[in-house]
Amino acid sequence: MHFIRKTVTAVALSAAILINYNATAQVAPKAPAELPKNWHLMDLKTDGYYGISLNQAYQLVKGKKSKTVVIATIDSGIDTAQADLKPVLWTNTKEIPGNGIDDDHNGYIDDIHGWDFLGGPGGKCDFTETTEEVREYNRLKSKYENLTSAPAGQEKEFAYWEQVKLTHNETVNKSNTELQQLQPILNALMATSGYVKRALNLKTDGTFKKTDLAKVTTANDTVKQSVAVWQSVFEQEGGNETNAKIINDLSEYLQKLNNDVNPDLEARARIVGDDPNVQDGKPYGNNLLKFADAEHGTGVAGLIGAVRGNKYGIDGVADNVRIMAIKAVPNGDEYDKDIANAIRYAVDNGAKVINMSFGKKLSPHKAWVDEAFKYAASKNVLLVQAAGNDNQDVDVKPQFPNDTFEDGSATDADNVISVGASAARKDAELAGSFSNYGKKNVDVFAPGVKVTSVNMDAEFNTADGTSFASPITAGIAALILEYYPKLSAKQLKQAILGSATPLTGVMVLKPGSKTDKVDFTTLSKTGGIVNAYRALLIASKMKPELPN
Repeated sequence: MHFIRKTVTAVALSAAILINYNATAQVAPKAPAELPKNWHLMDLKTDGYYGISLNQAYQLVKGKKSKTVVIATIDSGIDTAQADLKPVLWTNTKEIPGNGIDDDHNGYIDDIHGWDFLGGPGGKCDFTETTEEVREYNRLKSKYENLTSAPAGQEKEFAYWEQVKLTHNETVNKSNTELQQLQPILNALMATSGYVKRALNLKTDGTFKKTDLAKVTTANDTVKQSVAVWQSVFEQEGGNETNAKIINDLSEYLQKLNNDVNPDLEARARIVGDDPNVQDGKPYGNNLLKFADAEHGTGVAGLIGAVRGNKYGIDGVADNVRIMAIKAVPNGDEYDKDIANAIRYAVDNGAKVINMSFGKKLSPHKAWVDEAFKYAASKNVLLVQAAGNDNQDVDVKPQFPNDTFEDGSATDADNVISVGASAARKDAELAGSFSNYGKKNVDVFAPGVKVTSVNMDAEFNTADGTSFASPITAGIAALILEYYPKLSAKQLKQAILGSATPLTGVMVLKPGSKTDKVDFTTLSKTGGIVNAYRALLIASKMKPELPN
């Protein structure tokens, strides 16, 4: 599941709509000050925003030659035509485009810019899935639902079933509740959007932003109410989105919720055609990377390496990368088989850093993913992953994948970094209210609140999520490797974690709470926020572990 919070909360939307429906002369709350679009790259001392000090980092390596680094994104795909990304896409030079032949004999036909492990014959893609707990519940219920104790010899699977059942029930109940809350809200947003568009003389497919609302002049109470609703909604979103984007994101989220309550359990077999519970080595998928859900992967890729200094879009963190796009994360939960195969594909095709902005509550084939993690380590490939958006202590309630291996061989792998999300200002809200945390299992925090990246089709997306904190960190790793290519994955991790100064004594709201404060250092292993300048400085003093 993607770790970007794509919609304002049900509570916030409900408040915006109910308040403004019940009072025609409602005074809109004061809008929060807009953040600079590139705040995540800024420096706290120089600019006043708790970014990663990227300008200072580039000053440090000014005049030095860089080496191109391949970085893979295992995500929802990518818009390969996006002007800020097209020049930095990884290209498989051993493959002849469009000839329908596996020229390089790697098992993947025409994999020019990456691979789609959710793809199927005829250009199809299984990009709308349900959660792992729903899939596992339905896989096991005929075997165990009428039993109260484990059959002899099946104690381990029965205990797993009990966990699955509990998680499934929590998920489905939550999804049902949110569907009941959000469906009326979506209806209200669509209705009020129509009134505003007519007042602005827009076509039915036209869009408007917060700034357009000031152009509406009317004495009609219904139109006034509609404007007030959208004023509140835009303020919750930060003011940069269009009405269409907000409605689309909410519709997509409702689709995901509905797929928990009314799951399509045959989609994988029907579209992809493989068995996700069998790791048989047979090829599957296709080479198509852009589908309707590629927004997430496009934004992630932009934060890593969007072309710098071209006066278009945004500036990525790293200036000399090639981005290998691997599609393996649907709107729903990813399959362990796809993630294991995606990691191996990335490693085998030359990626030195892999970003993984996804996660889930259960991992039925964790051993497959663990082995892929170990394979990446054996090839000196760094894995950077989002910590998750459930405001949970992952030391207590783990997210998957993770580097606590089933076979007991590792509880903290040298080549894996888990990243929580931080905000722009050094105040009580520095830790993202949604971010997972953990003194043992979250390594570091990075900007992930109201971060702006490129979107599909020349658009922008400002969002919250550890999904954005992770690629910002992965971009720093790639930047280090550009200038210090002989550092090992272990050294890369050491440089990045070492860059995060512990924020001892900085009291912040505990993620998920509006009242409880904790010391920021309790939320991660380092107790700090990544810093590109300090990471490069640390790297410059390391003795490389890899041979020349």
